[in-house]
Amino acid sequence: MIKKILIILIFTFTIMPVHAARFYKESYYQNEWALKWGGVCEYKLPDGTRVDVLTKNYAVEFDFAKKWAEAVGQSLHYGKMTGKKPAIVLIIEKPSDFKYYNRLKPICRDHKITLWYMKSPIYYWNRRLENIRWCKFV
Repeated sequence: MIKKILIILIFTFTIMPVHAARFYKESYYQNEWALKWGGVCEYKLPDGTRVDVLTKNYAVEFDFAKKWAEAVGQSLHYGKMTGKKPAIVLIIEKPSDFKYYNRLKPICRDHKITLWYMKSPIYYWNRRLENIRWCKFV
């Protein structure tokens, strides 16, 4: 009995937080991407909104996969306000997040939004968790 309780406690305090909160904030991905591709983070527009990353050619909106729909409107707005091409970087935290990327591809194609994705550093950890066959305790 004590062994079962100990296993449940270990599971609760080590594995569950991976899905309970984000390990990395959106700003982490913005900074990494801007450093690699050259851009300004949180560029303030005259209407008070902020472009996540502004480059020479793109106004880029970053969002986690589940917020894919919100990214469309924001990227179009930022593109219009800056005169740059609208773009989205979708943050992929686990393999199942690619379903959102696939939903977004035809919409971006229709609206001429450049679409990229960026895998989270925890992507490979989450991939292993999704493939584990959990045992039932009797």
